[in-house]
Amino acid sequence: MSAAVQHTLAASATLEGTSLHTGEKVTLTLNPAPEGHGFKFRRIDLPDQPFIAADVDKVQTVERATTLAEGSVKVHTVEHVISALTGMGVDNALIEMDANEPPIGDGSSRPFVEMIKKVGIVPQNAIRKIWEIREPIHLETGDGTLITIVPSKTFKVSVTNVGPDGRFTQYFSSEITPETYEKEVCAARTFVYYEDVKPLLEKGLIKGGSLESAVVIRGEEIMSKEALRYPNEFARHKALDLIGDLMLAGIKFSGHVIAVKPGHGPNTKMAATLKAEYAKMRSMVPDAVRIPDGESVLDINEVLKILPHRYPFLMVDRIVDCLGDNKCTGMKNVTINEPYFQGHFPGHPIMPGVLQLEAMAQVSSVLMLRKPENVGKIGYFMSADNVKWRRPVLPGDTIFIETEIIKVRGSIGQTRCRCLVNGEVVSEAELKFALMDR
Repeated sequence: MSAAVQHTLAASATLEGTSLHTGEKVTLTLNPAPEGHGFKFRRIDLPDQPFIAADVDKVQTVERATTLAEGSVKVHTVEHVISALTGMGVDNALIEMDANEPPIGDGSSRPFVEMIKKVGIVPQNAIRKIWEIREPIHLETGDGTLITIVPSKTFKVSVTNVGPDGRFTQYFSSEITPETYEKEVCAARTFVYYEDVKPLLEKGLIKGGSLESAVVIRGEEIMSKEALRYPNEFARHKALDLIGDLMLAGIKFSGHVIAVKPGHGPNTKMAATLKAEYAKMRSMVPDAVRIPDGESVLDINEVLKILPHRYPFLMVDRIVDCLGDNKCTGMKNVTINEPYFQGHFPGHPIMPGVLQLEAMAQVSSVLMLRKPENVGKIGYFMSADNVKWRRPVLPGDTIFIETEIIKVRGSIGQTRCRCLVNGEVVSEAELKFALMDR
């Protein structure tokens, strides 16, 4: 499965079962969804069959499970199915239910994983956005919960479960891929402490609960229909919940999530923090011009670490998109203070076309130098073909430089580039250059 593009289900899959809190029969269907759809729930048992997006802004309650609400319409215990979809590499799905809660099954996400595997996953045409966490993000609550996300090239979770009075303290850590999720995470079951659920059982509030759908801890005793599936099953289930809750941020990311005593409340607070930090990162791109969706933004300090150019020949102010391994978009603000305006038509200032070509070459270099095998090298121009200048670039314009790799052979790279101002192409070219050691 290619990680560079979005994926959805190859067909619909249906599961029937009992909901945890109401004890009612429920039918859940996972359906394919278009690119950019994300995860949405649909209550087909209600008039107009309303939708609820799997969005942290829709979180209503987090007691014992995560509940989403849109007006008076609610969906309870969403974390297991979202975790399964995320863990198995699905980006877009429509989750239809004829009740307000998914089937609890055996208390794990394995039934949903089996549904996904039964119908399969297919690639889509849109690039998968993966936000690379570049600075630590930290959350701490007053009851001892800590969640920190630190930079990592992969998505990894490390979870420490701590029960009341320190009971059943367990640890689990793993990179999360479809393979590891299926093998190491999805079978871990929900667990509860008897003293927490006894009042609820007496009030009849967990009508679908049983030793077949959860592990019950009473004192030091573990009550279950079967033996523990893993020695650290509780920590693994906490990881399962954490993956589902964090996906409510609406963006997949690479980073190492380190959680001590996580729970649905702190998990969803971190999801809200992630969503806010992502919006802050994207705000570095001006709103006046539409930019294609992408991954991380590189500011000028990071650009200077990659390119050897300096004033007055640095023609890139910021990298605003890196789409997969083959596309990159840079940005250049053109001001009247550019040194070349002193001699290039000073009475009618126009950015020289050759410097637009240089900007294309510099963004192309960033694109090529992002590859691990090219770190520390430098790009040298070899040729420029099919060069066209279509309209003048003036002081006050913001140029967006789009580059795409069209061929790589050894140390020789070829890119297709174009510069745009206000969405209109102002210049374009195909460039060839060599990557050499410094």
